[in-house]
Amino acid sequence: MYQVASTEDLAQVVFIMGPTASGKTSLALELAKHVDCEIISVDSALIYQSMDIGTAKPTSEELAQVPHHLIDIIDPAMSYSVSQFRTDAERLIADILSRNKIPVLVGGTMMYYNALVKGLSTLPASNACVRAEIEEQGMEKGWSHMHAQLALVDPVCAARIHPNDPQRITRALEVFQLSGRPLSELQQESSGPIPYRVAQFAIAPEERSVLHERIAMRFEQMIAQGFESEVQELKDRGDLFEDLPAIRCVGYRQMWQYLSGQLSHAEMVERGVIATRQLAKRQITWLRGWDDVIWLDTFATDNVYHILKLLNK
Repeated sequence: MYQVASTEDLAQVVFIMGPTASGKTSLALELAKHVDCEIISVDSALIYQSMDIGTAKPTSEELAQVPHHLIDIIDPAMSYSVSQFRTDAERLIADILSRNKIPVLVGGTMMYYNALVKGLSTLPASNACVRAEIEEQGMEKGWSHMHAQLALVDPVCAARIHPNDPQRITRALEVFQLSGRPLSELQQESSGPIPYRVAQFAIAPEERSVLHERIAMRFEQMIAQGFESEVQELKDRGDLFEDLPAIRCVGYRQMWQYLSGQLSHAEMVERGVIATRQLAKRQITWLRGWDDVIWLDTFATDNVYHILKLLNK
């Protein structure tokens, strides 16, 4: 087994990304046979308790092979934000590294990965109407007056922005009007990229048609494993409804609608497969524009070798 041997190696993090049904979990478990690692799930569906079959959650045997994190952490009635994921993932990465292990992040929720590699901004998007109103006041009353207004609501920003800098004064006032909070305060809450070297891999079949076949096969397997009963139990709780993030997960919404009498069984299967294919398409689109990603073929036999080669440079 490869061991983390230096401070430089302690800063190494591995991403195994890819569309649904592409073989991410299998690759991560194979990698775990060669490196001392722990797996952090990057999946917005695996976080939910009592949702095992429809999320293709790792089996108890797979979970026992290597420590897993961020699986079964909240009830389906609860929500979980990208910001919460970023906080949890950062904490876990630091903890795993502190124990001389490699964090391996596995999953297909690209917004979560994006929060790690590009950071999160809590700043509101620019609003043309608000900006125009501020600029009009600046032209009428002068930018010294607007700077004085800024000093009342955000003295920290006002201290570092020159009274003759209308662009920055406008943005700071705009942020306050849109959010009700000072720009200086929100900037402190924003986060940049995680401070680690990240080896980023994406796995998928070379042919899109093969991925579609795997998705359809997986959906049929889920039904054979008791997916209908799993969703019926969620429905019987009485405190869950169709518009909750948990029930909006692909497959769950369609099965929920079938159990509610809105769809026939055949329609449920067809729509569930289509929704999963659309999810896979969105995931691939994200990854096609991703920087520094190394693509692996689902059916290649040397995928682990390529990861190990990069880890041991």
